[in-house]
Amino acid sequence: MSRFQRVGDPHEQRSTTLELFYDLVFVFAVTQVSHLLLRDLDWTGLGQSALVLLVVWWSWNYTTWVTNELDPESGVVRLLMIALMLASLLMAVAIPEAFGDRALLFAGSYVAIQVGRHLFLTFAAAGRGTPERMRASRILIWFCAAGVFWIAGALADGSTRTALWLVALAIDYGAPRVTYLVPGMRRVTPEAWNVSVTHFAERFQLFVIIALGETIVLTGATTSDLELTTSRVLAFAVAFLTTAALWWLYFDYVARIAERRLELAPNRTQLARDGYTYLHVVLVAGVIVSAVGDELTIAHPTEALPDAEVAVVAGGPAIYLLGHVLFRLRMAGSLSRKRLGGALACLLAGLLGRDLDGLALAALVLAIVVAVIVAEQVTGRRRRARGEPSPLERLDLGAA
Repeated sequence: MSRFQRVGDPHEQRSTTLELFYDLVFVFAVTQVSHLLLRDLDWTGLGQSALVLLVVWWSWNYTTWVTNELDPESGVVRLLMIALMLASLLMAVAIPEAFGDRALLFAGSYVAIQVGRHLFLTFAAAGRGTPERMRASRILIWFCAAGVFWIAGALADGSTRTALWLVALAIDYGAPRVTYLVPGMRRVTPEAWNVSVTHFAERFQLFVIIALGETIVLTGATTSDLELTTSRVLAFAVAFLTTAALWWLYFDYVARIAERRLELAPNRTQLARDGYTYLHVVLVAGVIVSAVGDELTIAHPTEALPDAEVAVVAGGPAIYLLGHVLFRLRMAGSLSRKRLGGALACLLAGLLGRDLDGLALAALVLAIVVAVIVAEQVTGRRRRARGEPSPLERLDLGAA
């Protein structure tokens, strides 16, 4: 057992003020990613923004797994979190020039977060010979291996930097898939992790809120700097309602059902890894792209948008809906046809949107997302009228 293990009933554990304080850094980081994408709306900019988002997500994600087990009331854990915040803030500051003059600050901060955290877990938090130390040491080895490529990439230039960073990213994201296998060492099994479901699911739900909140901030900041014409006010309203619809799609019932499925799963660690660690970043990416689309629509409500901007306006909600399809497929083993249809409809709207102005395109995408919500509500009412249990009730009946 860790020397700083959480105590008490795991079902009663909730996010702490320390964790919420830590999340504030990532509000800024997500905003930085949005601005990076907005600055370069081409394939290079898209690829760089995606890589930066995956780095930001991976640093937050691992800290969430750690705080799912460590006691936030411990002074030592608090100091660790504050140190991680500082390094995360430096990483976020470097994002606009992550592929330029601040590459070393960006990569170095990220490596310091990952390696530093697991040095603490390996040599300070876990006792000698414990499963916690074995687990932390294996993860540390993988982070050190990836760190070589992160730092080497920061010291290189151009395509060489990109190639080295892609190798580093592949190592980081591939490690959980092989359960941090290290040749010559005993393999870590999924049972080595103890997932406190309520706290764990809530933390990932809160990151979705962070992304949605960044959309609100970006929408408000953009509108406040521009002349308030009728079309711009309408574009502002459409942007806000789209963000509200994205919130509805996740928090109306998906979050609760997914949490319950995770609680009942015999393979809880693998399900948490796949559904939350890997797939939630797709949801976050969709929200970020939507935020950029909202800003473009508000700035140019009566103009026909260039192809790249049309792709962003329609692509953000499409990515978000597709993320939901993948999330349900992994958590429940079933296909969400309505959300898949919504994603495809958003992509079709993007093809048609080349002949529409920004406001009309955004309104069309909003109508599609709302149609998905309405269709699901109608299905739910018809199910209740037939006296059938809801998906959440079916889970509870099966567990009884």
